[in-house]
Amino acid sequence: MIVTFIIFVVGVALLVKGADLFVGGGSGLAFRYSISPALIGSTIIAFGTSLPELVVSTNAAVTGNSGIALGNVIGSNIANIALVLALCTFIRPGMIAASGTSRSALTRHTVLMLVATAAFALLAVRGTLDALAGAIFLILFAGILFVLLREGREEGDVEIESHGWADALYIGLGLIAVVIGAQLVVDSAVALAEVFGIPAFVIGVSVVAVGTSLPELATSVVAAIRDEGAISIGNILGSNIFNLLLVLGISLLLAPVTIGSAFDIIAVVLFSVAILPLLFARPSVVRSWSALLLLGYVAYIAWSFGAVPG
Repeated sequence: MIVTFIIFVVGVALLVKGADLFVGGGSGLAFRYSISPALIGSTIIAFGTSLPELVVSTNAAVTGNSGIALGNVIGSNIANIALVLALCTFIRPGMIAASGTSRSALTRHTVLMLVATAAFALLAVRGTLDALAGAIFLILFAGILFVLLREGREEGDVEIESHGWADALYIGLGLIAVVIGAQLVVDSAVALAEVFGIPAFVIGVSVVAVGTSLPELATSVVAAIRDEGAISIGNILGSNIFNLLLVLGISLLLAPVTIGSAFDIIAVVLFSVAILPLLFARPSVVRSWSALLLLGYVAYIAWSFGAVPG
């Protein structure tokens, strides 16, 4: 138990430091090449912070733990919005309003995230997600990625420091740190959870999902504190798209998964739609809505563990 706890602490430390390097390098790269902070947050940084989900879900699918693979994706997307983004906007309720020219890009990215969520929900209605669904997700992902990259370069009005060639080094080192840190945190948390006989899907939607969302949490909170809101929000939106379409798409090509409860599908849809007030409401309303989302996330996790009657 002591060794497991030490591993957990080391993992968290790697996540926090890696996130700081990743945000610094990513934002510097965006500034250097006049790329929109929202775009680099939704692509490069989102891909990096989604790698833990990709590794965990594909490994789970290969080893026959498809419940963990699905739970990880659903739980991570819910955590990204109701925990990570809600915490960021609670800390900096005006960061979306202050995004300047990047705000329109964030709106477009939100629409793409909702499209990905809708596609997932429509296919999940069948009760089973198979290789066909995985192929559809990957095709849709390619289309959305094409749309994102077509936005090209645009000037942002965010003050960002460029570190020259070191930006790429910061991104690489930060990426390595967050992936290793996330894996250490997940491994130690799952080891503790399994001792208590928690079902695979519940482990995936809660412990594993929060663990693999720690890079998004660390990266987005650091970006929010540094007043780089467009990167913070873009990271969440892009990560949710990557999780639903790329991570789950690849996992389904490896092994199908049965939908256990419609409530989890409804939950991921509702939490995804709940992002809209954060984008368009005034800061005073944003902070209150963020608090409600955080409470909603606690209630969802409690329901998953059976503490709240379903």
